[in-house]
Amino acid sequence: MSDKVRENRLRRMAERQGLKLLKSRRRDPRATDYGKYWLANVSTDTLETGEHGLTLDEIEAYLKG
Repeated sequence: MSDKVRENRLRRMAERQGLKLLKSRRRDPRATDYGKYWLANVSTDTLETGEHGLTLDEIEAYLKG
């Protein structure tokens, strides 16, 4: 499964739980948050997963956990 398809599936999964999947906009591979994702709580407008970001595997585990 491609990363884009997986990302869209996780985005829908997050929406069902009242969360929003956010993706880093960094384009520099040397940046610390390059390729990272966050989950934000829609109702409180706060980050659920901390400020350092997670990989898609970690996001999936968080949503399934």
